[in-house]
Amino acid sequence: QVQLVESGGGLVQAGGSLRLSCAASGRPFSSYAMGWFRQAPGKEREFVAAIKWSGDSTAYADSVKGRFTISRDTAKNTMFLQMNSLKPEDTAVYYCGAVLSLRLAVRPHEYNYWGQGTQVTVSS
Repeated sequence: QVQLVESGGGLVQAGGSLRLSCAASGRPFSSYAMGWFRQAPGKEREFVAAIKWSGDSTAYADSVKGRFTISRDTAKNTMFLQMNSLKPEDTAVYYCGAVLSLRLAVRPHEYNYWGQGTQVTVSS
């Protein structure tokens, strides 16, 4: 059973930075795709960034390109999301997801494992 545990959320002022982590366990992840999604109150879960566990391919939502960077540490089975130049509209619960796939996955329904989420709040 795959387990994902997010951490690193918090309250930050606009323009600030946060680094989210997603610790993965329960499987060898070499054939998995991973992703970050977020969900604001009253809104649907939306794609933020995705990465193949091999690290040779990434994708970003237009709204975060140039500000967020997704990465992973294979030795620690951990995925990261470095978030810079944060804006109030980035406020949401951030979730990491995993799916057995050799290609990137950018839609929530493609994922079958999720973490519990971590709150990110950006004040103006």
